[in-house]
Amino acid sequence: MQRGLSRRRVEDDRFLRGQGHFVEDLDARDALHAAVLRSPHAHARIVAIDVTAARSMPGVRDVLTAAELRAEGLHPLPCVAKVATLAPLIIPPRPALAEHRVRHVGDPVAFVVADTAAQARDASEAIVVDYETLAAVTDGAAALLPAAPLLWEDAPGNLAFRFQKGDAAAVDAAFAQADTIVAIDLVNNRVTAAALEPRAAIARFDAVTQTFLLQVTGQGVHAMRDQLATVLGVAPARIRVVAPDVGGGFGAKNFIFPDYALAMLAARRLGRPVRWVSDRTEDFVSTVHGRDNRTTARLALDADGRFLALRADTVANMGAYLSASGPGSSTNSPGTSMGGLYDIPAVFMDVRGAFTNTVPIDAYRGAGKPEANYIIERLVDLAARRTGIDATELRRRNLIATFPHRTAMGMNIDCGEFRANLDRAADAADIAGFAQRRAASEARGMLRGLGIACFLETSRGAPGEWAAVRFAADGTVALAVGTQSNGQGHETSFPQVAADLLGLPIEVFRLVQADTRDVARGHGHGGARSLHMGGEAMVRAIDAMLGKARALAAQLLQAPEASLRFAEGRFCLADDPAGRGVGLLDLAREAPGALDAEVDSDLDLVTFPNGCQVAEVEVDPETGQVHLLRYTAVDDYGRLLNPMLTIGQVQGGLAQGIGQAMLEEIVHDPESGQILTASLMDYCLPRATDLPPLDITCIEVPTASNRLGVKGSGQAGCIGAPQTVMHAVLDALAPLGIDGIDMPVTPMKVWKAIHAAR
Repeated sequence: MQRGLSRRRVEDDRFLRGQGHFVEDLDARDALHAAVLRSPHAHARIVAIDVTAARSMPGVRDVLTAAELRAEGLHPLPCVAKVATLAPLIIPPRPALAEHRVRHVGDPVAFVVADTAAQARDASEAIVVDYETLAAVTDGAAALLPAAPLLWEDAPGNLAFRFQKGDAAAVDAAFAQADTIVAIDLVNNRVTAAALEPRAAIARFDAVTQTFLLQVTGQGVHAMRDQLATVLGVAPARIRVVAPDVGGGFGAKNFIFPDYALAMLAARRLGRPVRWVSDRTEDFVSTVHGRDNRTTARLALDADGRFLALRADTVANMGAYLSASGPGSSTNSPGTSMGGLYDIPAVFMDVRGAFTNTVPIDAYRGAGKPEANYIIERLVDLAARRTGIDATELRRRNLIATFPHRTAMGMNIDCGEFRANLDRAADAADIAGFAQRRAASEARGMLRGLGIACFLETSRGAPGEWAAVRFAADGTVALAVGTQSNGQGHETSFPQVAADLLGLPIEVFRLVQADTRDVARGHGHGGARSLHMGGEAMVRAIDAMLGKARALAAQLLQAPEASLRFAEGRFCLADDPAGRGVGLLDLAREAPGALDAEVDSDLDLVTFPNGCQVAEVEVDPETGQVHLLRYTAVDDYGRLLNPMLTIGQVQGGLAQGIGQAMLEEIVHDPESGQILTASLMDYCLPRATDLPPLDITCIEVPTASNRLGVKGSGQAGCIGAPQTVMHAVLDALAPLGIDGIDMPVTPMKVWKAIHAAR
């Protein structure tokens, strides 16, 4: 039995031996190298560009500006998000190279190709651009004010869209009869994915077949191919996109960027492969950012502390352009989980998307679900303080208790043990012993706080998925799936499932992914969808293959199909004492290609990972330093196929969620619009010393929404951690009369709050 076994990742062997195949590692000795000249200004008019000196520098093969792109017929990058806004989305053109005006620091202005990376960088620095600087705005709420600098003539007041969901009338009626109403203003701070591997690409063009090959650090090769086809004005069939090993994605690598289209264009112009590799600072100013919402939210309660209604009014900073699926992160996605795990009869959300002079926003681990859960959980904690009801008890009273349950936002939650997990988490975190631990901290002059919070994930991503099973001549079985790994361990988990279903050794299987030539269709990875959607598709492909195999085995054994039993990789005659039969791999060798099967799964059901988490912190009132001492999670991810991999995913998500709460923030100078945190010297990622042991217990409540019974785990930690940590910090500061502070709780921010309270 492979399912449920904590098997070590098979892919780690090559990673640890330095044999991974990342884009920067790929052999492209004949490749030219590219560098991008980016805007140093947040907002400026391009008066003139002089590339004369750059073109004449040693090794330079080409210099592209907006003028060359016009001549080549390159189209703007698309925004493909489908959002039911009140009026049509305003989607300004996003050219691969800025024309007439730059709108954020890092906006690409020119693309230089040379024999070496150093020559390309030197030549890019020799380009002279005459800028006329303009006033900039980097805050979403400020951008919607009447006097704000205007980014786009087609977007009056910098409003990109307005989105509403829920029943406003029911919410208003509930607030009118409420006994208690609590309101809160929240900032969900702007962050960046900061993947271990920055973005990179190698582009090739075959002049004979007129086809492109793009090797890229990507999470969803088919969508990238289709969007690049739109930009280049060619049929998707003329583009092959391949993602080799990917060193982390977290949502940001699902999308195309100007650099990829420019490399492909240059490869076609020059007849040579073109390699472009980002450095860390370039990643900060050119890859999409995440979050950046300001929300005013209210929660209505009756006299018994029962939740009656929730309203959230949000301004979502979209950046200078609408990224491919950017609007979805503040509209569709949070709308599915607004209200969290609680039985709230009426919910309404109103979102305004604002253009600002910043890097565009798009999906980042959780993509809207962290923001929605942060809203309700912060309100619940505030309501507990206002009503005097214990925070754990208030949650217990309002948690959904019967299933299936249809939420006020239209989601059908099929199963869960929400109240039991709350109690389990309280026990595991030893909440009963907290008073004693707090007293010990106070004796040392420290402030200690405990925070508890729940979370609800709505996991699916794009509906439907493709998968295939193929038998190779060497006796191996290829599992081709349209989902994609960027570090999660799919090369281990998918074969584990197949090994169980077919009764064959796990070593027989190999995963095929992230290549538009070998994988016909697919939606890649995003929304914690891989095992839910890709796993279901693979199970259906195995079913289809076994149907073919059964018919062939019956023919070879000269027996009716119904008389055959399949187990341990063999078809046997069920009533034959001699055990006559034939092995699946023998059948495949007997009829090469005859057993291969592929399916398009139409599954579109959402799964609902959930849990309860508890944090303890200690705050030094003299310095404002926050120390995270304990972290406990009791979570439900359905049936666990590989508990070790699941816990690893949750730990990674917790680290990122804790990072957002305590350390991480993209900060801009409010006057110039410059990014002040554009390197790891300034943008603080959590280190091992910043994290305590993460105590994770997984409660298995299998879902019937897919054959494997799984619920996504990849985003959950990022969804649950921010509010849990913030509740602990606010609990520590409560004796000083501090009842509000925004993420991240840096020492300076906490110190200022403490001294203001004194």
